[in-house]
Amino acid sequence: MRVLIVGCGYVGLSLGRTLVDQGHEVHGLRRTADGAAEMETVGLKPHRVDITADGSLEALPRDFDWVINTASSSRGDAAMHHEVFVEGTRNLLEKFEDSQARLLFTSSTSVYPQTDGNWVDEESFDEPAAGTAQNLALAEEMYLEHSGGATVLRVSGIYGPFRGHLYRQFLRGKAVMEGEGGRWINMVHRDDVVTAILCAMENEMGIYNVTDNEPVTHRSFLEWLAGQLRRPLPASGEPISGGKRARTNKRVSNARLKAIGWTPRFPTFRDGYTALMKSEGVL
Repeated sequence: MRVLIVGCGYVGLSLGRTLVDQGHEVHGLRRTADGAAEMETVGLKPHRVDITADGSLEALPRDFDWVINTASSSRGDAAMHHEVFVEGTRNLLEKFEDSQARLLFTSSTSVYPQTDGNWVDEESFDEPAAGTAQNLALAEEMYLEHSGGATVLRVSGIYGPFRGHLYRQFLRGKAVMEGEGGRWINMVHRDDVVTAILCAMENEMGIYNVTDNEPVTHRSFLEWLAGQLRRPLPASGEPISGGKRARTNKRVSNARLKAIGWTPRFPTFRDGYTALMKSEGVL
């Protein structure tokens, strides 16, 4: 199998390594030159391409079995987010129009606008949350309307080696309890995102939520960290606002993905973070 991974970063590089280990030919695409050596180290064939630039994909081959877009703009501003997820998606879909490649796009559960704390599934989507979630929703729409169809994975907050925003804040003593701490958090370990992609590649196209089995409130997560690491519970403060994505409050169901055979290695945040803290020597 010949696979192209677009935006070969935190998730994409791990996915590429796994596919190479399985014997597949994997090409990785990044917009900067500094990622080539990292991709080559794990056996990927690197390409330096900026998918947001018109004409940038002309020299790229089309004969892939899969084109998997794991691109992120987490370090960019709102304009960059629009370029990556709207303009970049448009350019990619034009490149692979009428090709043999099957398409997969990693979106985000941030597209769900719910703020009432209730459960949501893949059918709960109506109008996207404000902010950059609108760009993701538009990208999803373009993928799903593509002539050959596509698979869309809505991924919750990713944690793993060197990743996990609230956890890292807690370790630095910078975490703040959001109000009373009642907002729900949905998380998934990076390694489980990789296995979710692999599972989706073996099944029918569609939309799937990628998240662990157990949403947790902000307070409960911080209380658990405090207990595990024997540190004080962070003080309460005003809920954080003003980010690129609107603040939502919902519990995301992974039932559809599990129904097609996905089983997370880390079914709860406790499983994943216990393993992570042990590997990092903090537990």
